[in-house]
Amino acid sequence: MNELHNRVDQSIGQLADWLIGEQKEDGSWRFCFENGTIIDAYVLILFRLLEHEDEELLRQLHDRIAASQQPDGCWRLYHDEEKGSLSASIEAYYALLISGYSSAGDEHMQRAKAYILSRGGIGMVRSTLTKTILAATGQREWPRSIAAIPMEIMLVPSELPLSLFSFSGYARVHLVPMLVMGSRKYSLRTERTPDLSPLYANRDAEDESSFPSYIEMQKHIRAGMARLIGSPRSLADAATSKAEAFMLERIEGDGTLYSYATSTIFMIFALLALDYGKEHPVVRKACQGLADMRFHTEGITTIQNSPSDVWDTALISYALQEAGVSHRHDSILSASAFLLSRQHTRKGDWSKHNPNTPPGGWGFSETNTMNPDVDDTSAALRAIHRLAVDEPVYAEAWHRGFRWALSMQNRDGGWPAFEKETNNQMLTWLAIEGAKSAAIDPSEADLTGRTLEFLGNFAGIQSNERFVKRGVDWLIRNQGKNGSWYGRWGVCYLYGTWAALTGLAAAGLPPTHDALKNGAEWLLRMQQGDGGWGESCRSDSSPHYISIGASTPSQTAWALDALIAVSPEATPAINRGVERLIAFLHERNWKTDYPTGAGLPGYFYIHYHSYRYIWPLVALSHYKNKFGS
Repeated sequence: MNELHNRVDQSIGQLADWLIGEQKEDGSWRFCFENGTIIDAYVLILFRLLEHEDEELLRQLHDRIAASQQPDGCWRLYHDEEKGSLSASIEAYYALLISGYSSAGDEHMQRAKAYILSRGGIGMVRSTLTKTILAATGQREWPRSIAAIPMEIMLVPSELPLSLFSFSGYARVHLVPMLVMGSRKYSLRTERTPDLSPLYANRDAEDESSFPSYIEMQKHIRAGMARLIGSPRSLADAATSKAEAFMLERIEGDGTLYSYATSTIFMIFALLALDYGKEHPVVRKACQGLADMRFHTEGITTIQNSPSDVWDTALISYALQEAGVSHRHDSILSASAFLLSRQHTRKGDWSKHNPNTPPGGWGFSETNTMNPDVDDTSAALRAIHRLAVDEPVYAEAWHRGFRWALSMQNRDGGWPAFEKETNNQMLTWLAIEGAKSAAIDPSEADLTGRTLEFLGNFAGIQSNERFVKRGVDWLIRNQGKNGSWYGRWGVCYLYGTWAALTGLAAAGLPPTHDALKNGAEWLLRMQQGDGGWGESCRSDSSPHYISIGASTPSQTAWALDALIAVSPEATPAINRGVERLIAFLHERNWKTDYPTGAGLPGYFYIHYHSYRYIWPLVALSHYKNKFGS
């Protein structure tokens, strides 16, 4: 056993022991799902305007936002965002000012103001989320792109080419509250509302609703509305009632809308626009649900957009088993029981396009009972698959989850995240920033690759099965000319290429296949001088690969795992990557905290605090299992 293999063994043991020690009494693992300062700012603004009494939380959020400010006055979404983020900086400035713990004359606020004005001021904001929070609180007019979408789209039959259910699920639950507020030009102002007019260098001049493609899309909306019967007034009232019901029917047990903080915040404003009082039980419970999403870590408090407890638990249980921990170990049994209790048992919006499949998926958070996704489902199935061999209760759950995940395959052969056949390109014409990424939920390389990896390695199904062949063909068709694949939910080409290569290998493609060779060669070209891999968040909106000039733990682990899957032997490049991955276990700096999860290109990135442990453990375990000790 050589020295490197010794250190691999030691690292695997240390990681596994530490993770087992971090498990909660209920069998879950709970790491922070960190989203920058956006949710902290929105919650602070909302709670101040509602006069919500949780002063300790508001002070903690203020301090966390203030501590994130950069020396030049801006806030960044990620370390190498050289010019900073105008949207994040405006949101942070607003939140600090309304908190009452900072004032406009403070030195750090003056620096923030100077930065915002140097970027053109509030009028240059392009983020629809930022525009919405500003409009909902009276700091700007309602965006034309929202106000121009008629509320009556709520009434368009779902079988028509363009209806509410043509949008992706995560777009819908944000769009409906926006439409309610926009249709009523609603804004909430109180005596606590600060004056942000000094942040306007110039007002928005762009007519968002004048784009030819947008006009074409409106024609389709009107065509659907023309099929409806009734007077304009009765239609508007019916649409408003349907929007209200839409939101109320999708409130989870903790009071949140679809278990997302952002949609919950917008829902609260929308309910206020519908004359719900600030003390209405639905509003109060939603606020409590937001407060319960707080996470205390390393001296700071932040609000998560959606706790990642199911995702983290499934991945860690899987990683420990890959590392050699028995599926009969108390830790794995406890985690499996937790996962079993979170399997979905009722149909949600996903069944609109998939009506004949019984429920059986898993969602991202433990409070999520109606919005499962393909990636969480396959992760949970990996975690319980050994118990499913001889435990009837797990076998039944496994087969329900397996059938659900398989049924989500799109006609094109790939897999989406949340809902099948929601790839209406017309919706990307919306004059809404981020519509191209958020409005639709098409097949993606990361989801398709991860599902194929599950099918091949955990369900024993390979390329002779028709649905596997269709998935393989989709990946091969969608490989970039340079050999890489784009990943939607991680950063970004490293994430997609890892998922695709491990999926194709699990499906039975040989290492000599052109798709695998080209993908591996691309990864090798992207290897950093230190032996690891590191890709910038800027890649997702470029769109092409951009290096950060350094390595990160999760991206190094993804690249290594892919190379291990397609390489017959441990090459010098792989061994260098392993060395770098082991070194990461003893480091803590911006590279280990870099956000490698993707939400909305250009605006929303995720630092999974669990990733620096999960993916190195997986990659090191696969290295040991394949190349021996």
